[in-house]
Amino acid sequence: MVSSKSGVLQAWPEGSMLPSNPSTEDRPCILGCNANDALLFRGRDLLHELPGTYDVVRCGSCGLIRTNPRPTPGSMGYYYPEEYGPYKGTMASANARMRSRPSLIRRLARRVLELNIQRLPASSPGNLLEIGCASGAFLQQMKNKGWNVFGIEYSASASDTARNAGLDVYTGTVENAPDPGRRFDMVVGWMVLEHLHDPIGSLKKLRQWAAKDAWLVLSVPNAGSADFMTFKQYGYALHLPNHLYHYTPKTLEQVLRAGGWRLEKVYHQRLMSNWFGGLGQMLSAKGYDNRLVVWMKNYPSRAGKLHYLFLPLSMILACFGQTGRMTIWARRICDD
Repeated sequence: MVSSKSGVLQAWPEGSMLPSNPSTEDRPCILGCNANDALLFRGRDLLHELPGTYDVVRCGSCGLIRTNPRPTPGSMGYYYPEEYGPYKGTMASANARMRSRPSLIRRLARRVLELNIQRLPASSPGNLLEIGCASGAFLQQMKNKGWNVFGIEYSASASDTARNAGLDVYTGTVENAPDPGRRFDMVVGWMVLEHLHDPIGSLKKLRQWAAKDAWLVLSVPNAGSADFMTFKQYGYALHLPNHLYHYTPKTLEQVLRAGGWRLEKVYHQRLMSNWFGGLGQMLSAKGYDNRLVVWMKNYPSRAGKLHYLFLPLSMILACFGQTGRMTIWARRICDD
């Protein structure tokens, strides 16, 4: 990462990733399979209603699902406007304070009511890297817990917000980020891997930056959940064209191994977001726009404590891998 004299990671120029004429590219399966893709369905951008139609295909050999053709790396900024939800919902504060250690009862309650959204393995504080850190809220939380935190964020405005809160954040992509000059004990990425043009190359790069016993913790939508094929082009987690890959636990394990990581654990998130959001988007596309449909469409971004209202149902679905989102833990494969 390129450091300034102040020690804060250097940002790229504002607007350098916002093309006026976005273009697409046709790419083969990243696992090196023969060209035998099957078209699952076609979809469009339902979040910002930007123009374009995109194919979602499944590799006939390994089963990896991807968006193809897809926007080129130089065109992706067009699909991440400043009002992009994750940028606004992850604001770090320079005045954030460390919270006191919760009581035993509170810790037990948290474990019972765990949603598995950002579940982390037990680990002593060290160096932590978050890819796709948005405006830095998670980095600030981990900093308050004693970690030395660093981030990579594609959005210039979101990373500026994080730096203004005193966090070390590099503006750009994992693929283009320079060597940070340090080794990380934990690398996290919340709903990021599906956005990367070169996930295997990125995972290899992160492995090079990782300490010998480092953890990799990622959350991704689960294309193996029934909601994916139930709602198809209306699926909430489909998020075309920003999501370039659509992983199942099996294909994610293959991609992780190709990138130098061994899958250790899969936690299915205890959320109903994909089901409500997908149903709302499908009904809206068919002309139903009553209050209930609007509520369902907005549920994933506004649920808050409502997640706990539906927790009994989401816990059952999670047991069968059917909530549509998963958090995984992986370890660096050591061969050096």
